[in-house]
Amino acid sequence: LTPRFSPTLQEITYLSYFKDKPRVYIYNIDTGKQEVLGDFPGMTFAPRFSPDGNRVIMSMARYGNSDIYVMDLHTRVVEKLTDHSAIETAPSFSPNGDKVAFESDRSGKQQIYVMDAVPGAEAKRISYGSGKYATPVWSPRGDLIAFTKQYKRLFAIGVMRVDGSGERILASTTTPGRGLVEGPTWAPNGRVLMFFRQEPSGKNGNGRTRLWSVDLTGYNKREIITPIDASDPAWSPLSPLNR
Repeated sequence: LTPRFSPTLQEITYLSYFKDKPRVYIYNIDTGKQEVLGDFPGMTFAPRFSPDGNRVIMSMARYGNSDIYVMDLHTRVVEKLTDHSAIETAPSFSPNGDKVAFESDRSGKQQIYVMDAVPGAEAKRISYGSGKYATPVWSPRGDLIAFTKQYKRLFAIGVMRVDGSGERILASTTTPGRGLVEGPTWAPNGRVLMFFRQEPSGKNGNGRTRLWSVDLTGYNKREIITPIDASDPAWSPLSPLNR
């Protein structure tokens, strides 16, 4: 689940279940080698690479509580960024790596917070609209944060500035309580988002789950054709040959 490309293009980090316990793995695209990212006592999930590809940020749940951790891939040293009784997950680095956005329910429901990427730094809440906010992803341009929002039994994909202002909804479900849209990922140019949409359930269970893209105007929505149902898209960085 939740695959994420390294900026080097040679590795992917993702979540996989082993003996019913979620673990973060790294997969080398060239060699096909897979390795678990540390033998931690608790569950690890929601991994992403740092902009330089040298670290992985993730959530770790210990004693029923999840916080944000960073591992240096060279030294394997782990740092704990947050230390709060709330559930904190879905971390995402800013493009220069000096800040982190994440979701937390420390205010009573899911909201988006931003903090300096150092242990114990103060976290500032930036989402104040109606509903719950989740899965923040920093734009490659550094100017916006994409998110998933749930309000009035609807799901939506939107963007806001890094201070929380200028919120705009780009795609949403239309019938309360039916279907969902989730999992935004940025194109390398910071102008287009991809996400997945699950159609409302029918008599035979859940509807189709497909990938879609939308530009920052909220127009030009396009289905990304896949052979079967697909979710959790991740856009690779530009190839060095195309930069």
